[in-house]
Amino acid sequence: MKALVLTDYRKLEIQDLPKPDPGPGEVLVRVEACGVCGSDVHGYDGSTGRRIPPLVMGHEAAGVIADVGAGVTRFQLGQRVTFDSMVSCGQCYFCKKGAINLCDARQVLGVSCQEFRRAGAFAEFVTVPERILYPLPDSLSFQKAAMIEAISVGVHAVEITPVALNDTAVVVGVGMIGLLTLQAARLAGCRRIIAVDVDEGRLQTAKGLGATDVVMAKNNDVPAAVRELTGGRGADVAFECVGTTATVQSAIESTRKGGTVTLVGNIAPRIELPLQSVVTRQIRLQGSCASAGEIPACIDLLATGMIQVDPMLSAFAPIDEGPKWFERLYSHEPGLMKVVLHP
Repeated sequence: MKALVLTDYRKLEIQDLPKPDPGPGEVLVRVEACGVCGSDVHGYDGSTGRRIPPLVMGHEAAGVIADVGAGVTRFQLGQRVTFDSMVSCGQCYFCKKGAINLCDARQVLGVSCQEFRRAGAFAEFVTVPERILYPLPDSLSFQKAAMIEAISVGVHAVEITPVALNDTAVVVGVGMIGLLTLQAARLAGCRRIIAVDVDEGRLQTAKGLGATDVVMAKNNDVPAAVRELTGGRGADVAFECVGTTATVQSAIESTRKGGTVTLVGNIAPRIELPLQSVVTRQIRLQGSCASAGEIPACIDLLATGMIQVDPMLSAFAPIDEGPKWFERLYSHEPGLMKVVLHP
C-alpha cells in the first residue's frame, strides 16, 4: 500500500508498505481522507518526542471498511466510518468509568514514543479496533468527516467546563481547535464569546463562526480588554487553546473571580502559572484531554451544520503532495489552516 512515512525529522517520503491485516476485534479501513493535525506538524521536527521515525503519522481520518477481523459484529464491508484517535483498552478502571481518554494503556494512532508505536492513517489502509469505530451518514463527505476527531476535542473541552446559560466565554487562540471550541461554547449557551489571537484573519473567521467580540493580542492588554467588555469582571469561563506561558496567563487574568479556565492547548511540556492570582481569585483550572465518547454527537453536529468546518479547510490534496504541505504548514504560511490528504 502507498503510505506517507516520516523517515527522519523534517523528511517525509512516499513508500510502498505491506497492507496490514486486521486482527481479532479489528477492522481494516481504506482511508479516504486524513487531516494534518497541529500535533503532527509539531512532531514533524522531533520537538515533541512523540513522532519518532520511521512512522506513518495521521489520526484524523475517515474511510470505508475493507476487511474485518474475527469477532467483529457491528460493522460490515463497504460501510463508511470514522474513528477515535485514541486506542483505549476497554478494560481498565478509567475505561469502565467511561473516561476512555484517560485509559491506563491508551495509544494514539500515528504516534511513536518511548511507551508505544502505532501506525497512523496517512496511508491507503489502517487497522483500528472495532470499539473506537463510528458509522458515517452518506450525506457527510469524507473531507469533512476527517474533521470529526478535532471537533470532538473542542466539544469535550466545553462538555467538562461548568458553562451556564448566558455566560461569557473567552477563547484564547483561535486556530482550528479554538474555532471548534468557540462553536461548541456557543451551542452550550454562552451568550458572549470573546476570541483572542495574534492573527487578524483568524479573528475575522472567529467572528463569522459566532464570536461576538475579538481582541488582537499583538497590540492589546488582553485581560484589560476582556474586563472592559465584561463590566470590569472578566469572563465566566476561558478556553486556552494554545499552550504557552503567555497565553495561559492571559486566559487566567481574563477570567472573573470564581471562574474556570479550561486548558486545551498542549504544545509546551512546562509553563509558569500566576499562582497567587489563581488562589486569591479562586480560579478553577481544568485540563481537557482529547475526547471521551463525544464523537457520535460530533458527527450529528457536523452533518446538521450546527458546527461549521468549511472556513477552516484550506486544501484537500493527494497524499503524494504530503511532504510539500507539511513544509508549508511547518513554515506557518499565512492563511493556511487545515490540510486534508487523500491516498
